[in-house]
Amino acid sequence: MKKTLLVSAGFALCLFLWFGALHGQARNSDSQKPQYSGKNLIRPENYREWIFLSSGLGMSYNASAGGSEQFTNVFVPEWTYRQFLASGKWPDKTMFVVEERGSQSRASINKAGHFQADFAGMGVEVKDESRFPEKWAYFNFGADTKIAEANSKAACWQCHDDNAAVEHTFVQFYPTLKPVAQKFGTYRASAEDASPQK
Repeated sequence: MKKTLLVSAGFALCLFLWFGALHGQARNSDSQKPQYSGKNLIRPENYREWIFLSSGLGMSYNASAGGSEQFTNVFVPEWTYRQFLASGKWPDKTMFVVEERGSQSRASINKAGHFQADFAGMGVEVKDESRFPEKWAYFNFGADTKIAEANSKAACWQCHDDNAAVEHTFVQFYPTLKPVAQKFGTYRASAEDASPQK
């Protein structure tokens, strides 16, 4: 009887581990990697199930810009996040989604501060070394846009190349990732300078 119970328990453990492995593979599935239609990027749909990195309010890289109160929320797939934690580097096929939302105040019971409102659009940053000669490319999606072509190099690529703390990513604005990059020596401290580099 005890032997039967031990065999049954062992079989159950094997099934548990097998299903866990399948679940782990699902997180690294093609749905979390860039998908294309010709030269255009297909909009990632389930990014809100990814790892949330940080949020900004009214951020602008232009000193003369107006005081926009828009929120930006940044997400990356879990598999790329785990690899970054282990190395301080972003693996090939990494995607960043920067979701843009309006902000509101003084609604319902809220009397001060701001909360997030309607979806306005999103930017997607992709590292795909086999597709893009300069490794990284940038795409913009409106509220109803399903596919998008890459932005010109002058639009985003150069700014990220000049000012990002880790590769082409603004890790200087992600407080949970900054110490990871510093630990692995992949963090560019000069990216913290107040004046954008030329």
